[in-house]
Amino acid sequence: MFSLFKKFKEGLTKTVSAIAAKTQGLFGGRKIDAASLDELEEALYTADFGVETTTEILAEIKQAYKKDPALQGRQAAEIGVAVLRRVLEGSEGRLDVVAGTGKPQVIAMIGVNGSGKTTTTAKLAHKFKIDGQSVLVAACDTFRAAAVEQLKSWATRLELDIVASHTGADSAAVAFDAWQAAKSRGKDWLIVDTAGRLHTKANLMEELAKIRRVLQKNDPAAPQHRWLVVDGSLGANSIEQAKVFHQSFGLTGLIVTKLDGTSRGGAVVGIWRQLKIPIYFIGLGEQPEDLQPFSAENYARAIFGLE
Repeated sequence: MFSLFKKFKEGLTKTVSAIAAKTQGLFGGRKIDAASLDELEEALYTADFGVETTTEILAEIKQAYKKDPALQGRQAAEIGVAVLRRVLEGSEGRLDVVAGTGKPQVIAMIGVNGSGKTTTTAKLAHKFKIDGQSVLVAACDTFRAAAVEQLKSWATRLELDIVASHTGADSAAVAFDAWQAAKSRGKDWLIVDTAGRLHTKANLMEELAKIRRVLQKNDPAAPQHRWLVVDGSLGANSIEQAKVFHQSFGLTGLIVTKLDGTSRGGAVVGIWRQLKIPIYFIGLGEQPEDLQPFSAENYARAIFGLE
């Protein structure tokens, strides 16, 4: 438990440090006052927590401060954690086999280029592997130069089974072959890395729909899981991106990446509040083990600097 919390704390360092800098170490032991409340409000907005969440946190701290003018920063932090836990209730994705469907369970990884989708595909497969589950990855982002080679390189490094073709190949055909291979090899999971950008949004959505139709020729329930990989540093923009994919593809989950490289880690809360799509994993660094299951408790405590 401690090591997992430590991973969250280290991965969210930029956001935590930015809040600490703006609040001048409020949660380290300072007493609450009007000035520190203003500092906290600015810090939460800057970290992309949004109007609703920031308002809720401040309202509850102000209420506690009104009751007890000697309120300490650490007590305020505990209130902030409680509010975030409440706001994020139900946000943690729990990966289960979809009832009534067999193996392989298929996860379609969706997202625009630059979101970390291909890298996250490899990291997710690695996590399944070390958890004792069998997995195969499909390199279906055949439109982006070097995407196939990138996934092949990760597969070699992490000793993952992969089905791939060449850049420009029919991505749906690769998905079909990958499902057949996963089935014949008795794999628990097939993770499909899909295209991130074509010439128009309509072209991209049609390509994703084509992959889905082809997978359903093998298994009418596939892909059982449709996860959007979003770049957490985009903040509110990632919400609009997710809405488009959700309308077209019916998302079942999210992975939020690159939280280690941004001071806008509050975007996770906004994404959940707006979309109510469960967050399965978050990216907290470059290494395979830095892809971690999302924990609202660890996230909230890390943000407010509490062990």
